[in-house]
Amino acid sequence: MTEEFSIPERYSRQVRFAGLGTEGQARLMQSRAVLCGCGALGTVLAETLVRAGVGFLRIIDRDFVEASNLQRQVLFDEDDVEQQLPKAIAAANKLRRINSSVEIEPIVADVSPQNVRSLFADVDVILDGTDNFETRFLINDASLEMGTPWIYGGCVGSHGQSMTIVPGETACLRCIIESPPEPGSSETCDTAGVLGPAIQVVASLQAVAAMKLLSGQRQLIAPKLTIVDVWEPSWRTMNLAHVRPENQCPACVRGERKWLQGASTAQTTVLCGRNAVQVTPAEAAQLDLAALSQRWSNLGQVTSNPFLAKLQVTGQPLELTVFRDGRAIIKGTDDPTAARTAYAKFIGG
Repeated sequence: MTEEFSIPERYSRQVRFAGLGTEGQARLMQSRAVLCGCGALGTVLAETLVRAGVGFLRIIDRDFVEASNLQRQVLFDEDDVEQQLPKAIAAANKLRRINSSVEIEPIVADVSPQNVRSLFADVDVILDGTDNFETRFLINDASLEMGTPWIYGGCVGSHGQSMTIVPGETACLRCIIESPPEPGSSETCDTAGVLGPAIQVVASLQAVAAMKLLSGQRQLIAPKLTIVDVWEPSWRTMNLAHVRPENQCPACVRGERKWLQGASTAQTTVLCGRNAVQVTPAEAAQLDLAALSQRWSNLGQVTSNPFLAKLQVTGQPLELTVFRDGRAIIKGTDDPTAARTAYAKFIGG
């Protein structure tokens, strides 16, 4: 392999690292990756792997660049905000200037049960840069079905976690989290904030795992969940080596594919004449509306009663009305994708 490849000087320091070497770099330069979500984690992951010399990177993201992204989403700048560029396009523009030898394919779309197989069909690894568990569980199903490893990562506040899932060899996401948290039951970056350094640490862990896989060193992947907090600071790992055979996971042991089949996907309905979209979670929840209202208190005008909570987002023509069962009406858009994005940001789950 190395005889067929000339390793550019730009990778000289990386090649000198004994864990990678010339052979590993040559494999990396022929590898293909797909990145789901190009926000905070995604931009760090994309830049790190493109600088490292991954051969091909497909970037999938449904959102556009906003001013609030610039604190932690390292590929974007004020010009991208001014032009209202989709994140996938803005990221591709930057990455091509960073390393023109890497093939970048930006796709402005929402990953769904309908398109996930085609988007993942020709890659060696799937990278998680998403902001919601529904998409992560879909990625997990697709990974198991297609036999393609994926690297989970998540951050809120000052803490985050990461693990690598290798189908048939390691625990999968459902081994440790059988189902997504109920809508409104967990913090999101928009309700609890997030620190840039936490993003950098978790995305770096994901990038190292990707480099091991893509350089042909799957045996170096440890079956562990790593949990970090950069503010305390703290670092701990959870050994998952014995989880898979013991827990009879419905996904990786028994073969269930609820998200890939679309059975556990939130439904959206455009409300005619109202400039609004209703988002209905796949499974009904029992929201604590008082707790949700408290988390929203710094985001805009909040009103609530025993039946619903309403948020008028400061500086945006966006109003969210959430009911106890997790259903929400997102007013200010008739785009289902934009409504799902707003739901993930402000409600979670």
